[in-house]
Amino acid sequence: MARNLILSGGLFHDFAATSAALAEVLAEAGVESEITEDIAGALSEPSEFQLITVNALRWQMDQDRFADLRDEWRFALPAEARTTLLDHLDRGGGLLCMHAASICFDDWQGWPRVLGGCWTWPKSHHPPLGWTGVRVHGTHPVVDGLRDFDVVDEVYSDLDVLPDVEPLASSNGQPLIWARPVRRGRVFYDALGHDTRSYDNEVHRTLLQRAALWLLKRPVTITE
Repeated sequence: MARNLILSGGLFHDFAATSAALAEVLAEAGVESEITEDIAGALSEPSEFQLITVNALRWQMDQDRFADLRDEWRFALPAEARTTLLDHLDRGGGLLCMHAASICFDDWQGWPRVLGGCWTWPKSHHPPLGWTGVRVHGTHPVVDGLRDFDVVDEVYSDLDVLPDVEPLASSNGQPLIWARPVRRGRVFYDALGHDTRSYDNEVHRTLLQRAALWLLKRPVTITE
């Protein structure tokens, strides 16, 4: 069974619940997950995991916009943690990034180039949490044959997305999901996943299971 490290925790979301839900979804695809909120500690040395997942909201935070938040919530990604993530990709590892991962690690200029995009204050935003229709695009192995679906979630909007990113799914014209090679590894970003209702949708579950297999460079055989 492949091993996955879920980097979890942060503000404004029930990350304990969503990380547990994601671990359950991936277990159905043969991926065993370990969950930690100690991101710096977990990435302080080379990873022994085949897959690393970022399901967190850990960032420096705009000092003016979030001046009322305690300093203990402000997070800087240590240099050794950045090296661990890049070395993981250099070894051909997979990186699964969920929802608020596009807001994470704002002190690392290289993170958007790894992820393929980022949240940029004050341009980026999202409508209120609610039902949205997700449109699936193209024939990438992760989405090939999947139908469009409806889900309760936040639609991250006006992200800064790199020009070479080709969305695999979108909502209201906003790119939400993409997959890309980085170094010798692979990166998959899914902007959905605000709360556990997002993981109840069968198409979304199938999509994530396929994404894990694709990141692990295994045959994508999960069917809807």
